Amino acid sequence: MATTTNVTTTYAGEFALPYLQAALLNPSTIRNGGVTVKPNVKFKQVLKKVAMSDLIKDGSCDFTPTGTVTLTENILQPDEFQVNFTLCKQDFRDDWEAIAMGLSAHDNLPPNLADFIIAKTAAEVATANETIIWQGVGTGPSAVDGEYDGFLARFAADASVLDETGTTVTAANVITELGKVVDKIPAAIYGKEDLFIYVPQNVYRAYVRALGGFGASGLGANGFEGRGNNQILGDLAFDGVKLFLAEGLPSNEMVAAQASNLFFGTSLMSDWNEVKVLDMADLDGSQNVRFVMRYTANVNYAYGSEIVYYS
Repeated sequence: MATTTNVTTTYAGEFALPYLQAALLNPSTIRNGGVTVKPNVKFKQVLKKVAMSDLIKDGSCDFTPTGTVTLTENILQPDEFQVNFTLCKQDFRDDWEAIAMGLSAHDNLPPNLADFIIAKTAAEVATANETIIWQGVGTGPSAVDGEYDGFLARFAADASVLDETGTTVTAANVITELGKVVDKIPAAIYGKEDLFIYVPQNVYRAYVRALGGFGASGLGANGFEGRGNNQILGDLAFDGVKLFLAEGLPSNEMVAAQASNLFFGTSLMSDWNEVKVLDMADLDGSQNVRFVMRYTANVNYAYGSEIVYYS
């Protein structure tokens, strides 16, 4: 009698890429270059900060040390997370995919379903990670299981971050509120290529509508380029600073920072390309199939004094 072979495999590497790279790359903040990704951080990585002042003095014949060089650091330490869930093959025998399970009572999970579950898992992880990057709370009494401290929690706890008190942003006041953020941006980083104002959807929408025409905002009755509300979404900027639509930001909160000052850390990139699909039939005689994913992630920044947090 032929031996019955059940699915016990790992969807990993090149085969998994169309599905699983989405888990890491699909969060809009990462996908669009809003942060600097630091891979291969097994335990932790030190983000060195160098501050210099009073360097230039009048010339003389002697070598005279001048100025002050101050070295400080922040730590980027990815935390470990996992995705574990179980499906029962019995639940799919009456499904249209039943024939793909094989004719034996010792059947397999439909391969197309396994592919779909992997893709769905990657999408869910990506969506959650986009929110956690900004809003995550992984420490303290309000810590949420499965989260790390996002940027906003870190900004709120850092006195060096430049705070700006916010309000409910609408099309009528968005020009004023964006102006408050720009006014707080330090001169040292204003005009840098990777400087962004990170905005949530409600602020982005309000700004696009304001471009459609508000006399009080100085845009004229017909709006930007005379197009009224027929504004085309694209690369928007405000007072020379590019806007970045960060899907994970909560409404009415904004951040101005350089992408090179915001870091997302993880261990091996391949961890994001691996979901283990384990048929438990040969192990415990059940009809269960387990899906297992493990990865590490966290965020941090180097210079709090070069970040504006509007909240």
